[in-house]
Amino acid sequence: MIGQTIRDLRKLKKMSQSELAKVVGVSQTTVTAWETGKAEPSSSAISNLADYFNVTTDYLLGRPEKKDDDTKTADIEDDDVIFTYEGRRIPKEDLELIRRIMRGTRNDIK
Repeated sequence: MIGQTIRDLRKLKKMSQSELAKVVGVSQTTVTAWETGKAEPSSSAISNLADYFNVTTDYLLGRPEKKDDDTKTADIEDDDVIFTYEGRRIPKEDLELIRRIMRGTRNDIK
């Protein structure tokens, strides 16, 4: 997988394997081995490749971008949302108390 990515990036720059080898400081045979999957680049080579091609090392390694899709948010002012704590529903009176605390108006707190 990384070999194909290296090859694609190299071709986008219209470079030969020899030219890329000089940039990274390895032999042309090493670049060929990477691109054909016969060898894996070292961590320092991956870092150099990422810097040269202006991509992340995760991109070179074929890792997906992290997404914050798992993060769930809700506005405490949204009455249609059921808020829970430790698996139990938070009563409306407690939600109102939380709202006052968040606003900084604590004068009606008993």
